[in-house]
Amino acid sequence: MCASGGSIWAKMKAALLVLWALWALPAAGQELSGLARLDAAASEIDGGEVTLALSQPVPWRVRVLDDPARVVLDFREVDWAGLAAMPRDGDAVIDLRAGVFRPGWSRLVLLLAEPMLVDQAEMVTGEGAALHLSLRAADAAEFAAKAALPEPPEWSTPKLAELAAPAPKGQGPLVVVLDPGHGGLDPGAERDGQTEAALMLTFARELKELLVRDGSFAVVMTREDDTFVPLETRISIARAAGAGVFVSLHADAIAEGEAVGATVYTLAEDATDEAAAALAERHDRDDLLAGVDLTEQDDLVATVLMDMARTETAPRIDRLAAALETEIKAQGLKMHRHPRQQAGFSVLKSPDIPSVLVELGFLSSSRDLGRLMDVEWRARMAGALRDGLKSWAAEDAALDQLRAP
Repeated sequence: MCASGGSIWAKMKAALLVLWALWALPAAGQELSGLARLDAAASEIDGGEVTLALSQPVPWRVRVLDDPARVVLDFREVDWAGLAAMPRDGDAVIDLRAGVFRPGWSRLVLLLAEPMLVDQAEMVTGEGAALHLSLRAADAAEFAAKAALPEPPEWSTPKLAELAAPAPKGQGPLVVVLDPGHGGLDPGAERDGQTEAALMLTFARELKELLVRDGSFAVVMTREDDTFVPLETRISIARAAGAGVFVSLHADAIAEGEAVGATVYTLAEDATDEAAAALAERHDRDDLLAGVDLTEQDDLVATVLMDMARTETAPRIDRLAAALETEIKAQGLKMHRHPRQQAGFSVLKSPDIPSVLVELGFLSSSRDLGRLMDVEWRARMAGALRDGLKSWAAEDAALDQLRAP
C-alpha cells in the first residue's frame, strides 16, 4: 500500500515518528500496546512487495537473517489468524511462519527464495494500519553483511524468569525440567487440527502435576503457554534451575521409515538411523527459521571440559533412558520397534545435565495421535515417566554414595 498526496505522507511521517518514539520508551511503556489482528484479505505478497493490513498500529521492527535467507518482523503484538489465506503472487517469498515469539511479542518470518534486502519499510495509519515492505535483490556478500549486523540490545534473548536458587547437590527434591517441544510461531508437527506444541504442553502440565504431587520432585517448565522459546534458552533455564534431569517432550512426524510408538532419544553425534537424523535436523531448522542461530551453542565452555563432563554424564544418561523404557513397557504402552535411539538434538547438549528427548508418539501415525488425545493414555504415560524418574534417581543416588570417598 503506497501512500500518495501531502496529507497521506504527513500521516505516514507522524506514524513513523510515533513508532520510533515507542522504541525509545522503556519496556513498561510498551505495555500500552493492544493486540492487533491481521486482515488477511487486505494483505498480500506480490513478488518483493509485502503489505500487511492490521486492525491498529503497533510497534514493529524488521531485519534480515541468513542461512537460510529470511526477513524477520517483530510486532507488539499481532494475532496471525488467517495468515495462510493471505494472497501471494510470485516466488520471492517461498514460505511464511508466524506466531508468539515471547510474551507480548509476535514474529513473522518470510523465507526467501534468494537473498533480498529491505529497500523500504513503512507503516501507514488511518482506519487501522498497513505495513508495507519493498524487498530488492541483493548479492550474497551484501546480504550476509546485513544479516551479520548485531541485534540491538532490546532484541536480545530476554532474561530468564526469576527462579529459586537451586538446592545444593544431594539436598532437597530432584529438580526436573520439563521441556514441551515447539510453541508459539513453531507449532511443530500438525495433523487433523492438532499441533505437536499444544499436545506436548497439555501432557507436560499433566506430568508436572503428577510429579509435584509425588513429593519427590521440584518441577520447572521451559514454557507454560503457547510461546516460542529458543533451544539455547531452554538449556539456560535448566542450568539456572539447577536441573538434576532434563526431559524434552515431543510427538513429531516423519515422512519415511517406521514411526509408531514412544521413543527415548539420547545425544550422539551420529544418529541411530536416517529418520532420527531427520528429526534432529528438523528441530534445529525450526529454531533457525524462527530467527535463532544455533551454530555457536556448543561453545558454552571449553570443548575439552565439555567432553570431560559428557564422559562422566553419559553413563547416567544411559541408565535414565533404560529406566524410562522399562517403566513405559511395564505400563503396556506402545513403544517404537527401536525404543532407544540416538541423534544430535541441540536441546540435549548440556554436558553436565542428564538429558533425554522422549517422542511420546508420532503425529504421522493416526494410532499415535489417538493415544495422545486420550486422557487415560496420557495419565498412564505420565505415571510411567514418573516411575522411571524415581527408579533412576534412587539408583543414581546409590551409585553416587558408592563413589563418595
